Amino acid sequence: MNSLLLFILMASALSLVLSIVGHRLPTRNADQEKLSPYECGFDPKAAARLPFSLRFFLVAILFLLFDLEIALLLPLPAALSARNPQPGFLLAAAILGILTLGLVYEWLEGGLEWAE
Repeated sequence: MNSLLLFILMASALSLVLSIVGHRLPTRNADQEKLSPYECGFDPKAAARLPFSLRFFLVAILFLLFDLEIALLLPLPAALSARNPQPGFLLAAAILGILTLGLVYEWLEGGLEWAE
């Protein structure tokens, strides 16, 4: 019980010291760019609604989809080394088949062409 109380006391003291140092240490010289609502090079007085490329969005979604495919296929080696590897293999084949059909559909619809 004493070690738990000591741990809580040390954690509280460390949090307090770090909070005080964090507020006192940095200089707070705010310039015009830091005070503006946009810090990434956009003009805050210009229109906030810029046109967005739908093709870029589609390519980003496809990248995320195939990135998730890798995460779904990570347990495949463990499934194939089991006593009965057939269910794992069939599941992996089904995932790859569905994704391949989706890729072929996107390709035929022209969703992968960047410029028209």
